[in-house]
Amino acid sequence: MKKNIFKLYLPGLFALALTACSSDDNGTTGTKEEEETLVRTEVISNYADVVEANYAQALADAEALQDAIDTFVAEPTQANFDAAKTAWLASRESYGPSEAFRFANGPIDSGDTEELEGLLNSWPMDEAYVDYVEGDETAGLINEEAATFEITKENLIVKNGEGDTEENVSVGYHAIEFLLWGQDNTDPSEKLSGQRPYTDFVDGGTATNQDRRRLYLQLVAELLVDNLQEVADTWSSSYRTTFLALPEDEALNNILSSIAELSSSELAIERMAVALENQNQEDEHSCFSDNTHRDIRLNLEGIANVYNGTYGSVSGLSLADLIEEADADLAAELDALLTAAETAVGATAIPFDYAISDGITSEEGAKVQEAVVALTEFGNKLLEAKTSLGIE
Repeated sequence: MKKNIFKLYLPGLFALALTACSSDDNGTTGTKEEEETLVRTEVISNYADVVEANYAQALADAEALQDAIDTFVAEPTQANFDAAKTAWLASRESYGPSEAFRFANGPIDSGDTEELEGLLNSWPMDEAYVDYVEGDETAGLINEEAATFEITKENLIVKNGEGDTEENVSVGYHAIEFLLWGQDNTDPSEKLSGQRPYTDFVDGGTATNQDRRRLYLQLVAELLVDNLQEVADTWSSSYRTTFLALPEDEALNNILSSIAELSSSELAIERMAVALENQNQEDEHSCFSDNTHRDIRLNLEGIANVYNGTYGSVSGLSLADLIEEADADLAAELDALLTAAETAVGATAIPFDYAISDGITSEEGAKVQEAVVALTEFGNKLLEAKTSLGIE
């Protein structure tokens, strides 16, 4: 729901009205400019609050995941294994919406901390880079011949993206996901995720190098928390000050462009259309756990959060409010397009590998394509708001 800017700022505007009773040296009051600045400043500040709240929750959920993994490593049982997988799924619920802050020139994707996104969420992943796969029981860093690769956090970071090969993913959410679920070798029609047994981590159990596998899992969980901590700390301290000091148009441009790009490019094309075209679950985001349908919905939820200025208990003036004030017709069109995107995404089949398995000409594939189009249309239309807001 959009906020009534006048009602929210009635006390502030009353004060400005009093100021307007006496003109400045040039005989003008500047009240309208002050009013616009007040509103835009609040929109920008509320966005920063949304970002901080979302990253704080993502960090808390990553810490819970680390705790669950530590418990499993200390006592590798089926129950503890299931609990670790449940904690991973829960951690994605808060990280997914935070992807709306990418492409906004913030600490997740630019400056000295630009590499953090790759350490957190790199995909797609070559499973054989980390552990055994079907047909090659000795593949991966875990099973390296003679165990010459020392598994440390520092070494795992170096290995991530080694050789400028993006599929060489050694850390982050999806490395953890693979270690917990293993490859998904089931037919999409079976609607099953990866079936790794917990005994892969038990001495004398299935597979080999169980001690190295336990250590690897534990360290990538620690790294996930370390890197999310850095993102959250940077936003709540140094970068928030930098962001709030940006010229208003630059800050608003970063906010708007970020969710437009996520909607029309990263989410619609890279994460959905490519997988649909290739009919290949290896191209989907969370292919081991079959959680891609949640990734997609959560990314869109993050877009809506930024657009409407809300996350959890945080709520304030937003892009939607500014656009409605500047161009009511465009705002109505954007509202309709966002609703259409949410409806279309919500209609796609679960799991995502099943939705794409028969291609675009199938009933389920057509639904995915409809969602791709809806996301693209919203993102492209949102860019038009720059003109209405006077953003170059």
